[in-house]
Amino acid sequence: MIDCIAGYHLNPWTCGIAKFNMILAQQLGLPVVGIQADALAGFTRPLLSIKMSEFADADASALDGWAQAHAGRFELFLHAFDGTPVERRLLAAAGRVSVGNAELYRTLRTLRPDVQELFCPGTILNPQRFQRTELSVFTFGMAHKIRVPLYRRLRDLLDATGRSYSVYVSTALHENTSFDGEFVVRFEELQSIFDRHVYFMGYLSDTAVYNQLMDCTFVAAFFEKGLRANNTTVSAAMESGCAVITNLDADSPAGLVHMQHLIDIATCDRLPDVEQTKRIGLAARDIAHSRYGWDQLVSQLRSVVQL
Repeated sequence: MIDCIAGYHLNPWTCGIAKFNMILAQQLGLPVVGIQADALAGFTRPLLSIKMSEFADADASALDGWAQAHAGRFELFLHAFDGTPVERRLLAAAGRVSVGNAELYRTLRTLRPDVQELFCPGTILNPQRFQRTELSVFTFGMAHKIRVPLYRRLRDLLDATGRSYSVYVSTALHENTSFDGEFVVRFEELQSIFDRHVYFMGYLSDTAVYNQLMDCTFVAAFFEKGLRANNTTVSAAMESGCAVITNLDADSPAGLVHMQHLIDIATCDRLPDVEQTKRIGLAARDIAHSRYGWDQLVSQLRSVVQL
């Protein structure tokens, strides 16, 4: 009997096979172990659920050596097959081989006549329906910049309204960054703060973000020190006429007034009512276009060039 699921990528936020492996392990009551982890040595019959094209060359070579040393003592679930020498040696060394579709079965049965044709069920981790609520908060930005303590304050303000609410979280990533363990912990903290009220939206296109901005009651955007004039997330929200809940300091954009153009989470003791929220959104749109819009930026740049 297999006693663990061994995978290459382990983050279910960024890898479909990692998500499949996590759910499979839960269904079997087994742990998920990294193929490169020292802990793998403690298991006697791991199931390697992998796609070799994802492996770096050095990691593929290391797995090749491990497989030869453990021939007959591991099982293999292949999600793809490219016919590389490493893959062929893995096929020969595995005690049992399973594949995820009929094409793979047809390809591999001449190499492993005992190959088992299987499949992959759906992998939706959170099958939640969006619940219609009186208030909705949209928050989007860089994944590594989630300021959890300020979201606790936001929850308290939302709870104090006595109205139903939902929080929609979308993320983006800087180049060469990923959904690492720190982000996963932070999002899990958001789930613990907002419970059933929070929905993770993943990456959204500009069109999808724009539609969220058009439909939400508030936009929440929190920063390490405070809002800056070069934060395009808040600029987009204000240009769209949203009431933004954020944090301000002495270096925040000049002219932005709490409860007039936006809502300062540190100063706010209650969220505005419907009419005041609309007025804040309209004022935000006016100052965003008149003082912080593209026309003003281009005009000032041209003035500098002329000088």
